[in-house]
Amino acid sequence: MLREKLSLDHKELLHGRLKSARSFLSEYSFSNLYLFRDSHDYHIIKEADSIFVSGKTYDGFRHVMPTGEISVADLSILKGLLHDYDFIFPVPEEWLGAFGGRNLKPSFVEGDSDYVYSVEQLATYKGSKFHDKKNLLNQFLSLYTPEAYPLTKERMGDAQIILDAWQEDVGGEKTSTDYFPCRDGLALYDELVLCGGIYYVNGEPAGFILGEEINDAMFVFHFAKGRRKFKGMYQYMYNHFAGILPAKYTHINFEQDLGKLALKIAKSSYHPQQMLHKYRVSFVSDPAF
Repeated sequence: MLREKLSLDHKELLHGRLKSARSFLSEYSFSNLYLFRDSHDYHIIKEADSIFVSGKTYDGFRHVMPTGEISVADLSILKGLLHDYDFIFPVPEEWLGAFGGRNLKPSFVEGDSDYVYSVEQLATYKGSKFHDKKNLLNQFLSLYTPEAYPLTKERMGDAQIILDAWQEDVGGEKTSTDYFPCRDGLALYDELVLCGGIYYVNGEPAGFILGEEINDAMFVFHFAKGRRKFKGMYQYMYNHFAGILPAKYTHINFEQDLGKLALKIAKSSYHPQQMLHKYRVSFVSDPAF
């Protein structure tokens, strides 16, 4: 068995495999794994013709992750790996039946679950439950003259200015936020096949969104950073970006809240259409595959 630290060199090995999994979960993206490689201590495991990713959850458990469609994974190798890891993770709900056996023990932690919204709800803020978002958007547009542009190499310096200002607004150490993963995302924008938009208010860099296609119907927001001094910035960015996405995308994934109350409150306030649970699969007794 070969085990090595996840690096940019693994992009060719993993990118296609992760796409072939056809999962809606945010982890099934090479850029997500790479950008959070240090936070989760991601490693590549090669055993025979099988490839897995090992890592550590936010609550400290060691896990192993399939890197493709579960129906073609070698489950006997996965079974063997569980001697060294706590569980298989993240497993979409629709994959649970592939493991079989009454010894299956699936569970999930709410903080791991991805928040998923319809593109329409963010592009329109229609209905009474979005009344506060619509008001903030209207207040923003009445106060400011925003400009929106594709996030390109020429504007990365402005995006870095926004990121630094965001970190100053948040306060604390950069290691306690996603500052460094986001900085890497800006620096490796083309290499990681990312996509985004940048926003200016009265000519000043004010916010950006950085993400990618997770599958043919879903776009994932890896990062959204806005200047706190522009009230309504996030409501405007989400609304505008959802409105310009190609029609094939029906949903947007805002990723998980990591068990952080502030993130949970913020993401819940947009009324997710669905919470995608990420199952932790282990076995009681001797699992029979």
